[in-house]
Amino acid sequence: VIVESPAKAKTIEKYLGKDFDVMASYGHVRDLVPKEGAVDPDNHFAMKYQVIERNEKHVKTIMRALKKASALYLATDPDREGEAIAYHVASQLGLDKSPGRFQRVTFHEITRDAVRRALEHPEALDMEKVEAQQARRSLDRRVGYKISPLLWDKVRRGLSAGRVQSVALRIICERERAIQAFEPREYWSLQARLAAGEPPAFQARLLEKDGEKIEVVSADEMKAVLAGLGWTVDEVVPDSESSNAGAVTLKVS
Repeated sequence: VIVESPAKAKTIEKYLGKDFDVMASYGHVRDLVPKEGAVDPDNHFAMKYQVIERNEKHVKTIMRALKKASALYLATDPDREGEAIAYHVASQLGLDKSPGRFQRVTFHEITRDAVRRALEHPEALDMEKVEAQQARRSLDRRVGYKISPLLWDKVRRGLSAGRVQSVALRIICERERAIQAFEPREYWSLQARLAAGEPPAFQARLLEKDGEKIEVVSADEMKAVLAGLGWTVDEVVPDSESSNAGAVTLKVS
C-alpha cells in the first residue's frame, strides 16, 4: 500500500496487519525537467518528467517491495495532487499502461474501518483529476517559471509569480492604466417630476429630443435644452437602467 506520508504509513500498517506493507512516496515522486521544453505547446502540451532526486531512494524501495508483493494499492490523498502522485508512482513503476496491475483506493479518514473499506472497494485512477493537476503544473511552468526570476532580481529571492499571481497582477495593472488614462469631463442629466392627467406624479429622465440622443456637457447647453423643451410626450417606456422604482423614459419633442 502506497501513501504519501511516512507517519500515515505507520498508522495504516497497524490497522492492516502483517499481510500488508505500507510505504510512503514522500509526496510527489516526479516533476517536470528543470529546463526549457519541459512543456511542449506544439505537441498537445506534452510534458517531460524526471524523478525528484530527494525521493529517488523511496521509489527504488517501492520497486524492490513490489517484486515480492501480490497486489499494489495506491492510497495517496483523494484530492487532485494525490491522484497525480498515484499516477506518477504507477508510471515510474512501469504500470501506467497496465491498470490491472494496481488498484487505486481512497479514504477520507484515517480509521481502521475507513481504510479496510477502501481496500475492499478499489477504484480506477481518475484521469480527469490527473490532467487537471498537469494543466495546473503546466501553467506554473509556462508562466511562473519565466516571471519568478524577474521578481528575484528586482525585489527579492524566493518570491513566486505563478499562474494565479501573474494573471491577477495583470488585471490590476490594466485596470490601473485605464484609471490613469481616464479623462474626466462634465456631464449633465435632466430629470423631471411630472404630473399626468391622473395621479400619481412620476419621475422621468430625458434621453432623446426630436428622435436624437441628447448629451449635455455644460450648464449653458442645459439651459438651451430647457429653453427648447415643450414637454410634449411622444412615448413612455419603462426605464430598466434606473435604480429608481417606477421610473420611465420620455421621448420628448
